[in-house]
Amino acid sequence: MIKKCLFPAAGYGTRFLPATKAIPKEMLPVLTKPLLQYGVEEAIEAGCDTMAIVTGRGKRAIEDHFDVSYELEHQIKGTSKEHYLNEIRSVMDKCTFSYTRQIEMKGLGHAILTGETLIGHENNFAVILADDLCDNQKGKTVLNQMAEISKRYPNCCIVAIEEIPKEDTNKYGIVAGKLIEENLYKIDTMVEKPSPKDAPTNLAIIGRYILIPEIFDILKDTTPGIGGEIQITDALLTLAKKGKVLAYKFSGIRFDCGSVDGFVEATNYFYNKQK
Repeated sequence: MIKKCLFPAAGYGTRFLPATKAIPKEMLPVLTKPLLQYGVEEAIEAGCDTMAIVTGRGKRAIEDHFDVSYELEHQIKGTSKEHYLNEIRSVMDKCTFSYTRQIEMKGLGHAILTGETLIGHENNFAVILADDLCDNQKGKTVLNQMAEISKRYPNCCIVAIEEIPKEDTNKYGIVAGKLIEENLYKIDTMVEKPSPKDAPTNLAIIGRYILIPEIFDILKDTTPGIGGEIQITDALLTLAKKGKVLAYKFSGIRFDCGSVDGFVEATNYFYNKQK
């Protein structure tokens, strides 16, 4: 079972300035729920009970959200508004939260490495990027689908992928490999943000990973790549060459809530879904 989930949440969210000048982008709400809470709920459904969050300066709102607000609860106790806190109380009852700070922004690979002290080296663990908001009306969440695969392939990392327009390959990590099961590939090539003409496929990694502990040692030896950052794609390529990386074309829909367009699409989608 995957019991721990890591949430890199130290980024600046510059595409949402000025809103993110004082509010962490992970706390931007889709309807009445912050993006990060959607991710935590997905992790809980996949069997995780320990949430490890890598934060940065100005991110105290994240810790406050997953904590008791005595003053607020006192004010609304016994009123018609008390039920609004039921959902977040349920989340807090089902899992524990731990935090560490990423002092310098050196890329996703560095953020994951920063979480090593929270995760440890005992078991495989999940990573969720809250910017990528996923939903699957037909059944299990994306991470839950991946956790089922991880039971069959415990010695492999698993990345979630989807087909994207070829012209957008320079925004994603792109993979190529051999189909070994329906919607499941054994990866032999991974490229971080290639130009469309250099991209091996249009299969892009999105913000859901299941990683083996070996990834931490590899990240420590990974040199900075695109943008001078330590890329998780580069570290995964090292494992892919050993046959230890699978890519899963998931069932469901993803919204890129790191962009304004994707954020608006997600808001409209979830609003219509609740009608």
